[in-house]
Amino acid sequence: MAMSFGANSKLRFLFRSWAVLMGLASTVAALPVAALSFGSYGVALLLGKVRPLRASYEFVSRAYDRVLGRLGEKVLRDPRDTPALRLMVSLTLTAVPIFAVQLVLGKPRLLLVIAFYLSLYGLKFQRFIRMFSASHLEAHRRHGYFSDKYDKIFGRYLEFFLGYFYGNAPELGRTAHVCLHHRENSGPDDTRNNIGYDRTSRLDFLLYLSDNIWTVLGIAPYAYFKARGDEKNRRRMLWGMARYYAYFAAVFIYDWRIGIVFVLVPLLCMNFINAITAWVQHAFCDPERPEDYFANAVTVLDDVNFLNEGYHLCHHHRASLHWTEMPAHFERIRDRMREAGSLVFRDLDFFGLFLELTLLRRMDVLAEKLVPWEPINHEQRLALLAKRTSLRLP
Repeated sequence: MAMSFGANSKLRFLFRSWAVLMGLASTVAALPVAALSFGSYGVALLLGKVRPLRASYEFVSRAYDRVLGRLGEKVLRDPRDTPALRLMVSLTLTAVPIFAVQLVLGKPRLLLVIAFYLSLYGLKFQRFIRMFSASHLEAHRRHGYFSDKYDKIFGRYLEFFLGYFYGNAPELGRTAHVCLHHRENSGPDDTRNNIGYDRTSRLDFLLYLSDNIWTVLGIAPYAYFKARGDEKNRRRMLWGMARYYAYFAAVFIYDWRIGIVFVLVPLLCMNFINAITAWVQHAFCDPERPEDYFANAVTVLDDVNFLNEGYHLCHHHRASLHWTEMPAHFERIRDRMREAGSLVFRDLDFFGLFLELTLLRRMDVLAEKLVPWEPINHEQRLALLAKRTSLRLP
């Protein structure tokens, strides 16, 4: 975005400075939310050791699943999407009434703030991960999750309603992600590509995080569609941005304190977590073939893989494929993945990949978790990872 101002160095400097400020603010905003999420996870582990509490939770959870299973058969186009329905119901019963009560009470209440963030992000960020995956798949459904009878009321419920609470503007999924990212596949023309960055550098990630704010605000996708004369998607982006900006302004006008805690902080957290996801999902691009998504899309195989989000390459290859069919599709395209040098990791999720690759820079750990297509030793694995992340070997 800053470079688009050409010779106007002052304007370019101002926009770059503002973006870096937003990057730093996103990091600062995410830290206490992370502390709350992971701290609560620790407390939950301790409480889980109390047998009566654990038994009660398991009983309620099983009953909840049975009810939602029956509900899913009635309201969903595909009952296999019941895990996404569970997320939608849970958020509707927690985050929405908490926000409504806060608006009625006015001045932010600490307990409500804590409850709001836990309802959005969950323990160990698991609810956000589920929200991300479910919203991601919803964006690729032409008619969303709900059957025709309920689609008129709940159509694109995650992106066009619940997404506001996360700082996720409408059309960033259905339009920007589907019609931009999947068109460019994180190649040179993708507004979220990380080809020019060293993915093992914390400073480079800060710069990437700073630039990502233009995508989260919808400005970069809007500029992309405008530059290509894509009027349909340009208008969609403009309308989505207008709706989110109106929501943002309305809450701040109502009470600036509520605006900061319940709107601005989630937006900054969205920028931070969204940047991490984009950073690692295409972290290992081949410098000789930057446009080849078979080479730059990462696959991570982890026990906790909600809606099979870890099969990222499979999703880029067949975006319309149902999430339950991704493991089988992975087996079908193994030969092509081998030819392209696609990278696959085991016992790792995307956050763990970011932690090891960029924050801790433990390439030896990633080398151990790498699943190579041909037998190679540890040093060869390290050399491969170095080449694919723009890291220079000593």
